[in-house]
Amino acid sequence: MEVEEITSKSSPIVEDEATEYIEIYGAREHNLKNIDLKFKRNQLVVITGISGSGKSSLAFDTLYAEGQRRYMESFSAYARSFIGDMERPDVDKINGLSPVISIEQKTTSRNPRSTVGTVTEVYDFMRLLFARAGEAFSYLTGERMQKQTEEQILLHILSYFDGKKIAILAPVVKGRKGHYRELFVQVSKLGFGKVRVNGEMMDLVPKMQVDRYKTHDIEIVVDRVLVRDKDKTRINQSLKTALQHSKGIIMILDENNQEHHFSKYLMDPKTGLAYDEPAPNTFSFNSPYGACPECNGLGQIEEISRKSIIPDESISISRGGILPLGEFRDIWIFKKIEALLKRHKVNLTTPIKDIPEEVMQVLLYGDSEPVAVKSVKYPGTDWQTKFEGIVLFLEKQKDTGSEKIQKWIKDFTNVTTCPECNGQRLKKESLHFKIDNKNISELASLNIEALTEWFENLEQRLTERQNIIATEILKEIRKRLGFLLDVGLNYLELNRPLKTLSGGEAQRIRLATQIGTQLVGVLYILDEPSIGLHQRDNMKLIKALQDLRDLGNTVIVVEHDKDMMLNADFVIDIGPGAGRHGGQIVSAASPQDFVKSDTMTAAYLNGVKSIEVPASRRPGNGNALILKGATGHNLKEVTLELPLGKMICITGVSGSGKSSLIHETLVPILNRKFYRSRKEPLPYNEIKGIEYLDKTIEVDQSPIGRTPRSNPATYTGVFSEIRTLFCQLPEAKIRGYKPGRFSFNVKGGRCETCEGAGMKLVEMDFLPDVHVPCETCKSKRYNRETLEIRFKGKSISDVLEMTVEQAVEFFENQPKIVRKIKTLNDVGLGYITLGQHATTLSGGEAQRVKLATELSKKDTGKTFYVLDEPTTGLHFQDIQHLLVVLNKLVEKGNTVLVIEHNMDVIKVADHIVDLGLEGGHGGGNIVFSGTPEEMIKTDKGFTATFLKLEM
Repeated sequence: MEVEEITSKSSPIVEDEATEYIEIYGAREHNLKNIDLKFKRNQLVVITGISGSGKSSLAFDTLYAEGQRRYMESFSAYARSFIGDMERPDVDKINGLSPVISIEQKTTSRNPRSTVGTVTEVYDFMRLLFARAGEAFSYLTGERMQKQTEEQILLHILSYFDGKKIAILAPVVKGRKGHYRELFVQVSKLGFGKVRVNGEMMDLVPKMQVDRYKTHDIEIVVDRVLVRDKDKTRINQSLKTALQHSKGIIMILDENNQEHHFSKYLMDPKTGLAYDEPAPNTFSFNSPYGACPECNGLGQIEEISRKSIIPDESISISRGGILPLGEFRDIWIFKKIEALLKRHKVNLTTPIKDIPEEVMQVLLYGDSEPVAVKSVKYPGTDWQTKFEGIVLFLEKQKDTGSEKIQKWIKDFTNVTTCPECNGQRLKKESLHFKIDNKNISELASLNIEALTEWFENLEQRLTERQNIIATEILKEIRKRLGFLLDVGLNYLELNRPLKTLSGGEAQRIRLATQIGTQLVGVLYILDEPSIGLHQRDNMKLIKALQDLRDLGNTVIVVEHDKDMMLNADFVIDIGPGAGRHGGQIVSAASPQDFVKSDTMTAAYLNGVKSIEVPASRRPGNGNALILKGATGHNLKEVTLELPLGKMICITGVSGSGKSSLIHETLVPILNRKFYRSRKEPLPYNEIKGIEYLDKTIEVDQSPIGRTPRSNPATYTGVFSEIRTLFCQLPEAKIRGYKPGRFSFNVKGGRCETCEGAGMKLVEMDFLPDVHVPCETCKSKRYNRETLEIRFKGKSISDVLEMTVEQAVEFFENQPKIVRKIKTLNDVGLGYITLGQHATTLSGGEAQRVKLATELSKKDTGKTFYVLDEPTTGLHFQDIQHLLVVLNKLVEKGNTVLVIEHNMDVIKVADHIVDLGLEGGHGGGNIVFSGTPEEMIKTDKGFTATFLKLEM
C-alpha cells in the first residue's frame, strides 16, 4: 500500500491516480499550519492526536465543510438565494472528494418522539407489517374481529334466520349526545318511516328530537321481513341500502329482540365494536390516527399531584404547607381559603393532616358551591365566589400561562406513566392488532437481541396469506436489526427515546442506518464512534466500519482508541501539541509503519510511554456509602457498597445497568438529600452512610448550552470577573460604563444586528438551520464604542478570542480571574478559546468545562463527584493530565466515582465495581467489587479479561 505525505505542491498527478487518492493542499482552517496530505480512497483512515491538535479542523471543518459547500453549489440559484453562500474552508485545493456524510456526537435529537425504532426505520417497517398482516382482536371481549363481504352477510342471514322475522337496521349514531332533530328530518326525506332509538322502535314524526344531554344509539329501520329464499332479492336490496347509510355496518334484530352485528370492515360479532381499516399510521404514536388520546403518544403525562404541592402535611396552610401559595399573606386567595375552611369548622393554622379529607378535596379540586368572602371595601357585605381548586388552577395555568408561570408550575409537576395506554403510547384499538400473539408495543419493548430472535423463523408461525404479504417486509427488518447487532447495540429497545442515549450510542445508531442505506462511493466522517463501548464490543464496531469501507466507501474516523488505530488501513497523527502548538502532520502511515514512528501517540501504542499503575491503592477514610435493593430497569436487587475517600470506577458492558444504578438511582437520592431535588430515583430499599457526605457534584456530557451565546467564559463564571475588570479601567469610568456594557446578552454595548451572538441564524426550510457570521460586527459581538475600551491593548472581544493558555499568561496578575482559567488549563482545555460557542464543543470538552467549573470552587473534603466517561475525546497524554486532577480531589478526602470503559482509568482506580454479565436483561448484577489486583485474579466478567492485558 503506497501512501505518502505530500511535500511538494507542484507534484504531477496522473488522471487515474487523481481518482484513486484524496488530496488536500494548503489546509489552514483554525490552527492547521498550511498542511498538505494525500491518502487512498476506499480505506479506513484514522485521524488521531492530542485534544485540540486540529483533528476536527481537518476532518470536519475542512473535508466535510468543503463537501457540504460543493453540494450546496449544486442547487439552483433560486434555492441558493434562500440559503446564502456557505463560506469556503481555508484550503487551497481538495482533489478526489466524494459526497460527504458526517456522523457526529452532537446531532442527537432531544425530541421525546424520536426513538431507536423511528431513527433506524425498523419501527416503520413493523408498522407496515402490522397494517397488512396483523390480526385484529376486540378490546371488549378479546374475540377475533371479523370482516365479511356483502355476499357473505347475505348467505349468513338466509341460512341463520331462515323462516324467522327480522328487522334490518342501519346504525347512524352510537353512544353520542345531541338532539338529532336534523338527522330525523333527513332520514324522513330519504323515505324511511321508522327508527330505533336506544332500543325502542319509533315512528318518525315532524319536529321529532331526543334529549340533547343524554347519550343515544340511533338506527334506521331499513326493512322488516320474514326470511325466505324467495325474498332473497328484497333482502339483498335492503342489505345494500343499510350498508350504504351506516358506512359498512348493519345490525339484524331477530324475533327475540336479540342484536346481531355484521360489517364489511373489522367487527366484533358479539358486541358490534368496529375498527377502522388499519393503515401504517394506525400504529404510529406520532400520528393522531394511532397515538393514545390521553398522552398524545408520549406514554407519559405531566400531572400535579397532592404530594408535589403538599410535601409535609404536618404543617399548616398559614406556615406554607401548600407550596404554590407560600406562607400566609393578606391577599385574596387566602381570604377565600379562610372562608372555605371556616364553613367546615377548621382554620388556616390547623395542620393539613387534621383537615377533613372532603375539605382537602374541595381545596385541591374545587366545587360549585359559592364561598362567602367578607368585603374590606364595603363592610357588612359578602362576595359570593366559587372556589376553583388549587390543582385545577395550576393545570389551567400550565397550558395558558406565560412562559415564566409555566416554568414555575413545572416545579410542582410529576411525570407519570399514562394510565390510559400504560406507557405503550398507542390507542387501544392499535394495541389489539397482533402477530403471533404479540402487539407492536410489546415487540418495541424487547431489546434488539430478543427482537431478532422473535423474527427468526417467524414465517413458520404465520398463515399462508400473512407469509405472502410479509416476505419482503421481514427481509428489510432483519437486515436493519442485523446492522444494529453489528455495532454492539443488542441491549437497546426500539422504544428507547433517542435523548436518553449517550453520544456514542446515538452515533452508532446513525452508523447502522448508514450501513443499511448501502450507499457506494461516499466519504463518511465519524467522530469517536467508540464512546460508551466496552472493549468487548470494540471489534464489532471496527468490523461494521470495515464493512462500510468494503461496500466501496472511504471511512475517516477521528479516534483515540488503540484497537481502532491498529485495525485501520492508514493512520494520520496531528500534533505535536494542542492549539497553536499543533496543526501539523507529525505522522501519516499504515499502522505497521506508524507504530515505529517517533510521535507521542506511537510511543503509547508501542509501549515506550504508558499510564503507570500506582504502587499502592488508597485505603480511603474507612466509611462507606451503601445502597440496598436497587431494582430500577434491569437491576436485580442490587446492593452497592462504595468505600469513601477513594477513586471508584464503575465498569461493565454497554447496557449492563451502570447508568440505571448511578445516574437514575444513587445520584437522585443524594440530590434529594442535599438540594431538595424533585427527581424521583428508581426503586430501592434503603441507603446508609449519606451522613459522611455534604454535597454531590454530577459532571455529565450534556451540552453547556444550546446556543452560540453560551461559552466556557460564561459557564465557568470567569466572564463576570473580566467584565468587572473592564468597567474599572479609567476610560470606562470616564464614559460611565457598568459591567452590563460588556455583556453581549443585554442592550447597550452589544451589536444590535446580531443581538450579541456574533452569528445570525438563517432558517432553512428544507435543511437544518445554519449560523452565519454577523456582517455588522464581523463576529465581534460588540459595537464600536465598547470595543474602544482596552486592557493591555486588548478589547473585550479580543479576550473572548484568546485561548485558555493565552489567557492564563494575559491575566497572570489578576488572581480572581486566573484561578478559574487555570483550572480549564489543568483539565487539558488550554487550546479552546474563552468565547468558543458551546454548540461547537464536543461532549468530552463540555464535560471537562463543567469539571473545571467545579474544581475552581472550594471543596469540603466530603464531596462526592460523579463523572460519566470523562475520557471521551481524550488522547493518552490528556488522560494522564485528567488523572492528575482527579487524584488531587481524592487526596483532599473527596470521593470520585467514574463510569468508564477506558482501561487506563480502570487500572489506576482504588476500587472497581463491575456490572454485568451482559447488557439488557442479561445484566443488572454486580459481578465484581474490589481492587484491580483482586479483579485480575478472578475470571468473572469481561472487564477482568481486558484488564489482565493492561496490568
